[in-house]
Amino acid sequence: MRRLLGNDLVPPATTSRIKPIVPSPPVAPTAPSSAIDPSLFDATKPWRLHARVALRPEPFGAMAYHYDNRRLNFLRSPDLVALVESLGQHPTARAAFDALDVDQRRWPAFERALASLAISDFLEIRSPPTDSPREA
Repeated sequence: MRRLLGNDLVPPATTSRIKPIVPSPPVAPTAPSSAIDPSLFDATKPWRLHARVALRPEPFGAMAYHYDNRRLNFLRSPDLVALVESLGQHPTARAAFDALDVDQRRWPAFERALASLAISDFLEIRSPPTDSPREA
């Protein structure tokens, strides 16, 4: 029988099989949307929602899920959702702003949101349509 008091208490054999807990590497914090530089998003280019991104309507706007990188993003404005959905129908993002009648005072906020989506690969630049020769 083991002595319960003193320094000669032997730990049970099962403790040698316990693996030490190794901390995960630190994750870099994401920048708040106000810290994203809107110049990262070129509104003069033709943008569209990435083909592997799905939008799910929500009362606050929409949830966007990217099936390739498995990221989830929240679009917190119904106006932003309408803009993102319409990007592919306009020659540039600015044309989409105009078509949706977005007040110019709100453009910087929308450009920051679109820059964030572009950085996360939720948006992509459309390639210009190629002119194929017509058959006679």
